[in-house]
Amino acid sequence: MRPLILACLTATALSQPLHAAETLPILKLDPTITLSGLSSGAYFAGQYHLAFAEQVDGVAMLAGGPVYCAQNSLGLALEHCFNKDSSQPDLSSINQYLETQRAAAKLAPLSAVAGDKVWIFHGSKDATVHPKLALALHSQYQQWLKPENLTLINDKPFGHTFPTKRPYTASCELSESPFLAACDYDATGELLTHLLGNLQPAGTEAAGSLLQINQHQLSAAAKDTLAETGYLYVPQSCADGQPCRLHVSFHGCKQNAQSVGEAYVSGSGLNNYADTNQLVVLYPQTTASSMNPFNPNACWDWWGYTGADYATKDGMQLQAVHQLVQALRR
Repeated sequence: MRPLILACLTATALSQPLHAAETLPILKLDPTITLSGLSSGAYFAGQYHLAFAEQVDGVAMLAGGPVYCAQNSLGLALEHCFNKDSSQPDLSSINQYLETQRAAAKLAPLSAVAGDKVWIFHGSKDATVHPKLALALHSQYQQWLKPENLTLINDKPFGHTFPTKRPYTASCELSESPFLAACDYDATGELLTHLLGNLQPAGTEAAGSLLQINQHQLSAAAKDTLAETGYLYVPQSCADGQPCRLHVSFHGCKQNAQSVGEAYVSGSGLNNYADTNQLVVLYPQTTASSMNPFNPNACWDWWGYTGADYATKDGMQLQAVHQLVQALRR
């Protein structure tokens, strides 16, 4: 398999199990959530949004392409959803599929999507997912949203990374593990402002608790498709019982905890904003596998490795994350 395929689709270290049901605080969470994701996490965030829009207020997608871009085909994914200048996702066919799934109640109705906020970001020097795919994603959402609810930022000279104002050593023009870079650009603050409105400034240090949670105990669907251990960031105010909102953040390929430790779940600045804005953050985690399914870089399923229904409410990973969200609202 070509290096590009492996780079975009290894990690072997095992997460430590935790009896999550015994350690999770009782949280008073808003009934609706917001989402964000990078790369495969961006593709997956779009899928979650369209599947469960009734519970979603907004989604931010960084370095991704249109929802259902791969159309249940790794071949189409490689040809039209990665780094080729010739990439041209078939939006007509894609949208027809989405309409069929809505009619079958396997996706949320468009009425549930229409009022949501969507923030799309793509670095102009991204050599992993071609920047033109952000235009296709933007075109897709233009069909469903009011113009003022949709933002596209694609004029920053960044590579395939999560841009921050933090002092990382990775160059913003490159795509290097852990895919967090010092770009003098606060993507987290920008996306949260679009999704949630005016924010309080981020705290200098994250003062809440980053908890390990047992995804397999909290979600029956997670056992076959997610890592055993995920992460939950809980500000002290939320742990004390104050009302809070829930944000779900999806890592990219090779950015899960098995690959980069806690770099992503603590390094984007999201936790710092969570402390000052009554925000609990769920960081669900995938797991790498070399066969059955073939997912060596622990990507979220955006091309069909868990089954043909991967982009609908029946998708294994979508079900798993949905169950995790419901468990936090117990």
